[in-house]
Amino acid sequence: MTTTALPPRPLARIRRGLPSPTVLRTEVLAGLVVALALIPEAISFSIIAGVDPRVGLFASFTMAVSIAVLGGRPAMVSAATGAVALVIAPVVREHGLQYLLATVVPGGLIQVVLGLLRVPRLMRFVPRSVMVGFVNALAILIFWAQVPHLVGVPWLVYPMVAAALAIMVFLPRLTTAVPAPLVAIVVLTVLTVVAHLAVPNVGDEGALPDSLPVLALPDVPFTLETLQIIAPYAVGMALVGLMESLMTATLVDEVTDTRSSKTREAWGQGAANVITGFFGGMGGCAMIGQTMINVRAGARTRLSTFLAGVFLLVLVVGLGDVVAVIPMAALAAVMVMVAVGTFDWHSVRPGTLRRMPRSETAVMVTTVVVVVATHNLAIGVVVGVVVAALLFARRVAHLVEVDGELSDDGAVKTYRVHGALFFASSNDLVGQFDYPGDPSRVVVDLSDSHVWDASTVAALDAVTTKYAARGTSVDIVGLNDASAQMHERLAGHLTSAH
Repeated sequence: MTTTALPPRPLARIRRGLPSPTVLRTEVLAGLVVALALIPEAISFSIIAGVDPRVGLFASFTMAVSIAVLGGRPAMVSAATGAVALVIAPVVREHGLQYLLATVVPGGLIQVVLGLLRVPRLMRFVPRSVMVGFVNALAILIFWAQVPHLVGVPWLVYPMVAAALAIMVFLPRLTTAVPAPLVAIVVLTVLTVVAHLAVPNVGDEGALPDSLPVLALPDVPFTLETLQIIAPYAVGMALVGLMESLMTATLVDEVTDTRSSKTREAWGQGAANVITGFFGGMGGCAMIGQTMINVRAGARTRLSTFLAGVFLLVLVVGLGDVVAVIPMAALAAVMVMVAVGTFDWHSVRPGTLRRMPRSETAVMVTTVVVVVATHNLAIGVVVGVVVAALLFARRVAHLVEVDGELSDDGAVKTYRVHGALFFASSNDLVGQFDYPGDPSRVVVDLSDSHVWDASTVAALDAVTTKYAARGTSVDIVGLNDASAQMHERLAGHLTSAH
């Protein structure tokens, strides 16, 4: 029997498509660390949602594996999250698990529709100050989530956490061949088992599943009443999950100096949630903490996310007894380091705060306070964007200037308007003219301004009306094409007086 060798070119293409051994090792080890960190988080979020731990663990598996293929941001990790758990918890409490699964599926479909409608493009309207507030609030929440594992625990937990932190701080200075968080977890687990230390471990967080997830339809009546029950929660889950995922994708773009497809990420998250609902999971979205673990470990491809899901399932189903003895001190230390690395320390330095405009600082602080108070990243981002928009409008409103110049013969008064005219600035425009003292003819020159909305047209109408009441004629000149079209279409049709 003879064998035919592959031609050089196809063989070269295959080799180019495979990651190098160094990249492959980085992706595999990063995926393993993320999987270990996902286990207690998924169990904790299951408890928040009021469901069995396996529901959160299965959700983390299906979300991670699905988004690795469907998502628009390589190396970003999606799984069961606290934000989604808070939204869907009332469904479980009032109607049971099956209604939760029935909520996850339409929630995912809504995300798919929003993605196809290009809604993620709105992310460009999120200011940097909101982004910084989002990151800082997230770091605080990640750290705060570890507090229960550090309070009211045996004293041995504290030196173990200190040892894990020391490993993660100093080991990278010696070698980066193996992720420091993985080394910390392994060392503390071996120490706990060998020394028979009585400290809280993963097994104390809840029972781990011993079987694979099964594909099935939610056991609920397919009626209009069911839709009325789940629809509000599905919409809430879709919006919260999508916003958190897109914000996380933007953060990873910045950290890795790469770009992602927000549209693909949106419908990918939706598709992953649909799959998760059919496999008995509680749904989820991007997990910033685990994503940062992945990225900080050097992962940059979809492989690490896919392997995180696979490792998670193997660990909890096949190696559940081993995973159960991992001390929570090790995992808490890993998340503390993630929190420290996530926080934007430069943003709170005295020098930065002195140079930064007060409005920018106010937006950042508002975002942080709202997120920490509500434990909901989406609400904090929405409030931050609204506050930023209001402060921006207030600042821009005072940038409009009106200069008046009387002609040599005193027969004509020309007002030159400088700046953008919109609802906030145009309200002050009406008071910039000397109605009783001006001559019989007034020219309003808008060559250095732009009419943005109907409020400005209404303000110009008010100026014209005030002058007309005194027998003064008004000519509005210098309009650019867009401003002229809006003025021609709306002038004289915005008040009942006309």
